[in-house]
Amino acid sequence: MDHSTHQQRPTGAALTRLAMTATLHCLTGCAIGEVLGMVIGTALGWSDGPTIALAVALAFVFGYSFTIGPVMRSGLALRAAIPVALAADTVSITVMEIVDNAVMLLVPGAMDAGLGSWLFWGSLAFALAVAFVVTVPVNRWLIGRGKGHAVVHQFHGGGHGHAAHERRPTGEHGHGHDH
Repeated sequence: MDHSTHQQRPTGAALTRLAMTATLHCLTGCAIGEVLGMVIGTALGWSDGPTIALAVALAFVFGYSFTIGPVMRSGLALRAAIPVALAADTVSITVMEIVDNAVMLLVPGAMDAGLGSWLFWGSLAFALAVAFVVTVPVNRWLIGRGKGHAVVHQFHGGGHGHAAHERRPTGEHGHGHDH
């Protein structure tokens, strides 16, 4: 099978769509971690610093896990999937976390609002939306250069699943692949 198309990089509208998809993927993992961290920190009555630290840590954990799972399903072992996730998501998650936490801190009273408050949830939703808008161009730039989420697409999606077999490090040949 000719895999020369793996080297082609999307441009124009296709690049923007891919960047939006990658950012939405990242946002999903980040939002789960962010919400969980904010809920735990707020419920425990923590101050802003520890609450944000927990939210950021969980955002990275969930963000990376949303990439590691599909990459492993493509046939890559965990120890090979982790560097793929780190390469794919670190910049995106970092930008997203800086932006959404800055917005949360800038909305008056948002961090002090209780979990039953519309101010808290509205501010968090707004912060994540702003983070999405800011992160799309970052991901577009990275993907356009074959970096960031572009590294994941050689392992899944768009019919590229066979690339995982070609790039698997020696000694990691698994069994029972479904392609």
